[in-house]
Amino acid sequence: MEKEKDKKPRTSSEPPYINRELSWLAFNYRVLQEAKDKNVPLLERIKFMAIFSSNLDEYFKVRVATLKRLIKLKPKTRSKLDEEPQETLEQVLKEVHRQQEEFGQVFRDGILADLREHDIHLLTEHDLNPEQEAWVHDYFEETLEPLLLPIILDETETHLFLHDQTVYLSVKMWDTTEAGCKSERFAMLEIPTKKHGGRFVKLPTVDEHRHVMFVDDVIRFCLPKLFPQYKAFASHAIKVSRDAELDIEEEVSGSLMAKIQKSLKKRETGYPARLLYDPAMPQDLLDMMMAHTGITEDELVQGSKYHNFRDFFGFPDFNLPDLKYDPQPTLIHPQLEKEPSLLAAMKERDYMVHYPYQSFDYVLRLFEEAAQDPKVTAMSATLYRVADKSKVAKALVKAAKNGKLVTVVVELKARFDEESNIFWAGKLQKAGANVIFGAPDLKVHSKVGLITRNEKGKLVNYAYLSTGNYNETTSTIYADHALFTSDKRLTKDVEQVFNFFIDRQTDKKFEHLLMAPINMRQSFTKLIDREIKNAKKGLTASMILKMNALQDTRMIKKLYEASQAGVKVQLLVRGICCLKPGVKGLSENIEVRSIVDRYLEHARVYIFHNNGDEKLYIASADWMTRNLNRRVEVAFPLYQPDLVEQVRHIIDLQLQDDTKTRTVDNSYIKPDAPTNLRAQYAIYDYLRAMVPADQTEACEPEEKE
Repeated sequence: MEKEKDKKPRTSSEPPYINRELSWLAFNYRVLQEAKDKNVPLLERIKFMAIFSSNLDEYFKVRVATLKRLIKLKPKTRSKLDEEPQETLEQVLKEVHRQQEEFGQVFRDGILADLREHDIHLLTEHDLNPEQEAWVHDYFEETLEPLLLPIILDETETHLFLHDQTVYLSVKMWDTTEAGCKSERFAMLEIPTKKHGGRFVKLPTVDEHRHVMFVDDVIRFCLPKLFPQYKAFASHAIKVSRDAELDIEEEVSGSLMAKIQKSLKKRETGYPARLLYDPAMPQDLLDMMMAHTGITEDELVQGSKYHNFRDFFGFPDFNLPDLKYDPQPTLIHPQLEKEPSLLAAMKERDYMVHYPYQSFDYVLRLFEEAAQDPKVTAMSATLYRVADKSKVAKALVKAAKNGKLVTVVVELKARFDEESNIFWAGKLQKAGANVIFGAPDLKVHSKVGLITRNEKGKLVNYAYLSTGNYNETTSTIYADHALFTSDKRLTKDVEQVFNFFIDRQTDKKFEHLLMAPINMRQSFTKLIDREIKNAKKGLTASMILKMNALQDTRMIKKLYEASQAGVKVQLLVRGICCLKPGVKGLSENIEVRSIVDRYLEHARVYIFHNNGDEKLYIASADWMTRNLNRRVEVAFPLYQPDLVEQVRHIIDLQLQDDTKTRTVDNSYIKPDAPTNLRAQYAIYDYLRAMVPADQTEACEPEEKE
């Protein structure tokens, strides 16, 4: 098992890298580009605004909070870091400010204008006509006022705690007394988004004119009803993002669940990573709010009038399908759909399912069938992020209750999914399953399952390996690959993966799978070295590497070395990419592309030319230090030629995309002879063409987000 090397200061002689934090912000800017793109349907552009905002919230809660922690380290300790955290933070905040400015412009000049063109009007408290004013007053009294609990800020209130990711209205109110003196008061109230059922209020439609308001503005308009003793008001939104990193020891013990639960409670009270405020807020109101919350100027980040744009996921669609993507009904799998037993089908050959184009139901069918099959003796699975009402977890509970030996590896440290995982761990334990909470010092990120069946006195293994989670909800928007197999070469190694969770021994031998942290880094390094060796011999040498993030400096150096040797390297990296392509004498043989489109590209595929005997691996792991060193990850080869051809064709389509592909500097790739190929749509058409004409009616309607 490989140990992570101590970080050392980078010298000027070392090759160039793109800063990880700025690279992530560049990825999120690609999301904002989708919101700007007039070719994207309007309501989908609004969703991209929500994704951008949600991403940035998490970024502040995790990455910016981490930078602030690093800044607080002692200078001697801080000197061992690759980069000075204070300098990085300053660059981050500068770029965030730039993007926020553009975000506001996109919203004001793009989204709102286009909504008006479609007769959808997002009204403020200043835009109401008399009839609407009366309706809003009634709505406020009946629906919103009972949910509000204003807090007066005065000398008796010494500390006010602001909940994480919650929007508040800070209010300044005043009246002029008979003596001409100005009587001022300050208050704070939480906008009750969850209790209200969303951030928006639909007003009555009149003559096809559609009107909607922020809950914030409804409250602003009705402040005189809430505080009748005052005549004038200034109200401005604020929101705090708190540190979401869990202060837990990454150890496995009987008390780990209790530690996680305790840390989850701390998450709500974590120190503020930022306080987003309306820059139009009067200084005395801002000062009063800071005095009562203990938040300092170091945490202040200018926002706009409205915060929590992730609430735009719930923006009303007014039943206007033309403002959304054209439906892509979920496709059936042409072979698996006809099979009454998935286990019997897997006995004969391997199958691949490609989400979200094809249905996730086959995974559910597999686990439900195994749970009820009297010949199945054991079931094992790794659960990283499961749906709240997970049918996979329910099937494992049923299997345990049916007397099967069920082993489930539950990752309690899956950020923001800890509570759901704790819930299912408890259910599984109660049903009699053997629940294993991760591995010492490692996070379990692999997506594997194993089913053992007694067939004529012999135990036969069936395996499920995927790049995506056992999550029927995210399977409709995350693009992943999954393999259903009974190939002994693979099932034998999958069995070793689960043995590792049981006995913790790191001396496992894998003949076909690559498993981090045991042999994955070394195996990928050998595959790159082979391409380098072939290039130096004058042979064709190339790699196509698709991942979500490329950050590990050792792997990047190896790719630089390959480029210098003449190896052609094509990278498809959705998010963070710290490698700098196109540097003369270093990386001119490397090109980096990023696709951001309708679905989230989530699959990892690694292809090596190998002098014509191509090696193709599908993996759960990115090339980040954490994935290769501190996580349990699995990469698996494909042996069945038709399945290799499927994945290869999908990757080729992504390399040909000239519609939704950007370079590392976020420029769209526009060749001299554009094909206008949009990979995600071409992939859908490719897989749809496999469905026989008499089966197309079996395709399910698209599941909405």
